[in-house]
Amino acid sequence: MDFQLSEDQIMLRDTAREFAEKRLKPVAEELDAKGETPMELIQETAELGFFGLTAPEQYGGLGVDSLSYALIIEEISKACAAHAIMISVHNSLVIKAINNFGTDEQKEKYLPKLAAGEIIGAYSLSEPNAGTDAGSLQCRAIKTGDNYVLNGTKSWVSSAKFAGIFITFVLTNPEAGRKGVSCLIVEKDSPGMQLGVPEKKMGLKASDTREVSYLDGQVPVTQLLGEEEHGLRVAFSLLDAGRIGVSAQALGIAEAAFDEALSYAKEREQFGRPLVDFQATQFKLAEMATRIEASKLMTYRAAFLYDTGARNSKEISMAKLYASQTANYVTNEAVQIHGGYGYVKEYPVERYFRDARVTEIYEGTTEAQKMVISRALIKGDV
Repeated sequence: MDFQLSEDQIMLRDTAREFAEKRLKPVAEELDAKGETPMELIQETAELGFFGLTAPEQYGGLGVDSLSYALIIEEISKACAAHAIMISVHNSLVIKAINNFGTDEQKEKYLPKLAAGEIIGAYSLSEPNAGTDAGSLQCRAIKTGDNYVLNGTKSWVSSAKFAGIFITFVLTNPEAGRKGVSCLIVEKDSPGMQLGVPEKKMGLKASDTREVSYLDGQVPVTQLLGEEEHGLRVAFSLLDAGRIGVSAQALGIAEAAFDEALSYAKEREQFGRPLVDFQATQFKLAEMATRIEASKLMTYRAAFLYDTGARNSKEISMAKLYASQTANYVTNEAVQIHGGYGYVKEYPVERYFRDARVTEIYEGTTEAQKMVISRALIKGDV
């Protein structure tokens, strides 16, 4: 097996690393404190082509392979995980949804603008009473003439403030239950659409997250994405791509926390010796580094397997499960190594600790990943 990155992959990784180090890392704490991302950073991200990573070249995108995509998300996450999730959702959920299921007209209308970062994409699946159980959606869209009339609320919509379009899952046939879900492309400021206030989150504070509600919302029937009542097929087909993004995000957070912990352990002295001289600290660092390396191999392999087109949900869920658990383990240990200083905002490990927590929740909880993995094992899909 060849573990060497290609020249193109190295170039993309290094470009992301430079942007992260020079533009994101110096302001990440400020963005977290303010709970916002300035438009200038979004524009710079667009200029680098990072909003078009997964868009085909014919629509102005970079059309990179999944490993290159993961490398970029990893590097951005080391500096600002909140910024990384905007890039990840936009590429892995929105662009892929339209490219895989959109009509030629929908692709021509949206993909060039998404690839250029002229519009940001958001993804609306969850609802107040529908999380892991995506089949229990209650937001309804009834076809009336040339429009769907939407009523209901969507939760946890990342980048809602900046989004130009929302990939939105709705119930078009209530009698059919989960089989009656369809997917719509809803444009910003559509009639009857209302954005909620920003959620006050534990971490990823610079990532805008809101509810989006509809009261007799009007969406043209031409905005149907894929076939009517095949919405969950669209949603579930995107899970693997989204989970690779979160795996890479978790990996980046863990790496950043480890680097801070190692540096601090070398500088901080107790009992006349640097912390790094104590075996207890050394063993923590060894465990942290080993888990990070395992997460990296699993994430990179998951990205590689995704591009083969073969069934690989088990391996991707394994990567997401382990990388997210590693991020939480490593950030917890990084805070412990910092002692009291790890508990204050003066040191970035406090932010890494908060940012890591959600990686075990979104794009499928830890429990959901174990369901995917165990089902594959029981069926003999090993």
